[in-house]
Amino acid sequence: MTPPSSPTRGRPARLDRARTVHTALALLDESGLDALTMRRLADALGVQAGALYRHFATKQDLLTAMAEHMLGQAADAADAAETTPADDWSRRVAHLARALRTALLAHRDGARLFAGTHATGPNTLRFADNLTGALRQAGFDDEQAARALYAITHFTTGHTLEEQATLHPGTGQPPEAGLLREAVTAGTYPHLAATLPTLTSTDYTTHFEYGLHLLLSGLHTTRQSTH
Repeated sequence: MTPPSSPTRGRPARLDRARTVHTALALLDESGLDALTMRRLADALGVQAGALYRHFATKQDLLTAMAEHMLGQAADAADAAETTPADDWSRRVAHLARALRTALLAHRDGARLFAGTHATGPNTLRFADNLTGALRQAGFDDEQAARALYAITHFTTGHTLEEQATLHPGTGQPPEAGLLREAVTAGTYPHLAATLPTLTSTDYTTHFEYGLHLLLSGLHTTRQSTH
């Protein structure tokens, strides 16, 4: 995605939070998180770097706003999940976990960006509230629901972070898979050798779904033991 072009020479740039966040996300998609600097963002917007600080006191504030914007997609999915019957709680929880992964995958380094911030905006809170509500309505007490919220979001974020980090920019091929295969076959690791086809698989959706299934199975067991 190409960042918005600079304004015509001599014409003052119009700068607001929304435009700044959208441009920053475009730069993120184009070059990745490490290349996103306030100076580069200011150049893309056609303003002096100091102008950005009128809306964002620090770069971390900008990253948090970007993460909050990304969560809008997951928050909308969370609202839609409210129409799912309350007794089908595991389906609702799975839907929300998948929505979070989809939102993070929508932008290059999206999971890394989200993991490095602590957004408390309406999108983030709306998503978390719906996920927590699905768990509480299923019969989990407040402490269990809160811990399950952390477990689900941490698993989803961590999985997606590894998924995005594994894909080599520009090729879509995971170089680590070849390195792992060479290291295992060169040594004496019979159990890893037997499972290499799965360990080096790039079917990240299947990997994710298996981990999510384990989480939901554990939650089912916990729920049954407390009722």
